[in-house]
Amino acid sequence: MLLATLAIIAGFALLVWSADRFVEGAAVSAHYAGIPPLLIGMLVVGFGTSAPEMVVSAMAAVDGNPALALGNALGSNIVNITLILGVTALIAPIAVHSTIVRKELPILLAITLIIGAMLWDFTISAYEALLLITGFLLLIGWSVWSGVRTKNDTLATDMNAELNQQTLSLKKALMWLTIGLALLIVSSRILVWGAVEIAQQLGISDLIIGLTIVALGTSLPELAASIIAARKGEHDIAVGNVVGSNIFNSLAVIGIAGVIEPIRDITEAVFWRDWMVMLAATVLLLLVAIRFGKTREINRAEGGLLFVCYVSYTCLLIYAVR
Repeated sequence: MLLATLAIIAGFALLVWSADRFVEGAAVSAHYAGIPPLLIGMLVVGFGTSAPEMVVSAMAAVDGNPALALGNALGSNIVNITLILGVTALIAPIAVHSTIVRKELPILLAITLIIGAMLWDFTISAYEALLLITGFLLLIGWSVWSGVRTKNDTLATDMNAELNQQTLSLKKALMWLTIGLALLIVSSRILVWGAVEIAQQLGISDLIIGLTIVALGTSLPELAASIIAARKGEHDIAVGNVVGSNIFNSLAVIGIAGVIEPIRDITEAVFWRDWMVMLAATVLLLLVAIRFGKTREINRAEGGLLFVCYVSYTCLLIYAVR
């Protein structure tokens, strides 16, 4: 138990550090390659911060623990909206201006409903997983097309300001990109081993471990990125990180894990508890971020509500384990 606990702690620490190096290296490398700042913010940073979830879930599926992979994806989506945006809004109210972000929120809701439809028969087959990956690739194509056509987007302005502060050379950026990716894989392997070991010793399902410990740990990069962005006044990056990450988790993370190992024998609780909470959190985010009028802001009161939702869901999971 002690060794497994140390593995989780070390895995989390290395995971967060390597994810930060990977995203920074990827963003700066993309900037040197001439990719527009808007696309870097949407794809590289938004999806890149989900690299821990993707690698951890892939490793879990390879090891024959697809339930942990599913729990990681669903749990991370819940954590991203309720905990990360909640805490970020409590620190500094988040103004939502970006047209792209407002367009992506309804897409996230639609994807969440599709995931629910797939969970209805308590199985995610390899065919359904391939559909999710196909949807992810189509979404990337749409993002590139929209990014090229959109002018003067505030997300692009925020991202451009962030990139202009970087002092990394192309050589160092590529080095951190490579090192970050390699350590992501290593730290994910350590983390999955520790999580599964503790689950087996305590008699807790892989799903619950994925929904709680692993989901929280793999969401730490999004938490750090969103808080830093909000404190700098780069609000659209804060919201874009969460929206992009949740889309990535729903399509790519579940899709990749399902292709490696179809997710079978899913319990009813996954649909009626975990997916329903994820759906409610997504609808709540849509309501607080998209309003009529010019000012759209996730204020401290709404941030507090999101945080209370996270605490309540965590208590529900703890009760379920008892």
